[in-house]
Amino acid sequence: MTHDIFELGDIQLQSRRCIRQAKLAYKTYGTLNAAKDNAIIYPTSFAATHEDAAWLIGPGRALDPERYFIVVPDMFGNGLSSSPSNTPMPGGGGRFPPVTIHDNVQQQQRLLTEKFGIETLRLAIGWSLGGAQAFEWAAAFPDRVERLFTFQSAARTSRHFHLFFDSVRAAIELDDDFHDGFYARQPLRGLRVAARIYAAWGFSQGFFRERLDETALGYASLEDFLVDLWEGWFLKRDANNLLAHIWTGQHADISANDRYKGDLDKALASIRADTIIMPSSSDLYFPPEDAADEARKIPGAEFRLLCSSWGHVAGEGMNEADTATIETAIRDLLAR
Repeated sequence: MTHDIFELGDIQLQSRRCIRQAKLAYKTYGTLNAAKDNAIIYPTSFAATHEDAAWLIGPGRALDPERYFIVVPDMFGNGLSSSPSNTPMPGGGGRFPPVTIHDNVQQQQRLLTEKFGIETLRLAIGWSLGGAQAFEWAAAFPDRVERLFTFQSAARTSRHFHLFFDSVRAAIELDDDFHDGFYARQPLRGLRVAARIYAAWGFSQGFFRERLDETALGYASLEDFLVDLWEGWFLKRDANNLLAHIWTGQHADISANDRYKGDLDKALASIRADTIIMPSSSDLYFPPEDAADEARKIPGAEFRLLCSSWGHVAGEGMNEADTATIETAIRDLLAR
């Protein structure tokens, strides 16, 4: 996995804890032009790395590296940037500090300005928890983000989604091998339970009703789908890293900072970017009603619904029809 590291030094977080000798992993695609006005920021999502985001990038794709300079920063806690799994004691493992989306974006901003001299972004884009960071970019730096595209995401985590993430957290922490985050081996039983919770939520009822796990993804049975795709996805990840991202996701809120002091309406109204918000019609995490409410509060924002049976995972590049709809919206936004 090839990527670069931006050395941040000691950074203080909103929690008033520090990550010492913090590191921000990132991957770039394309070339920054002389005017430095073709940059796109594309933060990673829950438990993902820049490689997981790469499906949307390529020649002829909506995020075309032959036209744009695309920066994909890895979220803190994903195992590449500073995370529980790679931070030495006493600040690593179960003692890794809580990190907010605000913390992530502040350090991403340092990467763009200090490393590349980028002051203006052509586009901030993100899916799921990556979309929360894109929202944060547009609200934290309203004069610097020209366009905003979020898909299957939210500017503030809902109470309902907070509860879902709590069930995933509990599944991991209640494993006898977890030992308050100071485990000698990964809590595999807890990770398997977490995978099954996620499986029922990541896709929609319609996905399973239509048996798309079999007809579209080629699995021989539901159990094969659960073991291969979902358990396989979770078992490749460190439990403390997952918990770090769960905390970040539960507390995602673009108004939770000194600038907006918890006033979400004010934060949304401050966004000046040309905006498209695209929820999935069947997303159980981020329902269209919530996205429509956010779009109404962003001046001039367009609400564009993705009609899909693939639920939240409609935004992960797993089926051609949804991918085509997403890319059309991105192209439309970049063209205007």
